[in-house]
Amino acid sequence: MPSLIYNSCLEVLCKGNIIFGGGSPSTFKAMLVTSAYTPDKDAHLTRTNVSNEVTGTGYTSTGNTATPTVTKDTANDRLDISWSIANWTSATITARAVVIYKSTGTASTDLLVGYVDFGSDVTSTNGTFAVTVSTPLRFQN
Repeated sequence: MPSLIYNSCLEVLCKGNIIFGGGSPSTFKAMLVTSAYTPDKDAHLTRTNVSNEVTGTGYTSTGNTATPTVTKDTANDRLDISWSIANWTSATITARAVVIYKSTGTASTDLLVGYVDFGSDVTSTNGTFAVTVSTPLRFQN
């Protein structure tokens, strides 16, 4: 499945409920999911809608910190959001994708931002599990 931006993210962005940068940015986290999770960009709104989160040694439930960088591309009429995601260390896990969300600390109010599919399962055995989002989430006009 290709990567996507959840529709709820676009709505709350327009309402000013998500701030990707500036003086008081939102807090974002990235959680890993297995291949059994199927994202629904229309119906999935909050972290409670995300199933099949990864479990395993060295993995912290609800994910790690994700820091956005926003780049304006006027030549292509778009905004690209790339992510720096904290690594999981000494991890023994298998993940298919990462779900990025605005963290409030409560699953029912954690707003989903994007889903990035790795293309296949990625496994770490007692090592560092690093997520690199090679293609940014893209808002295009």
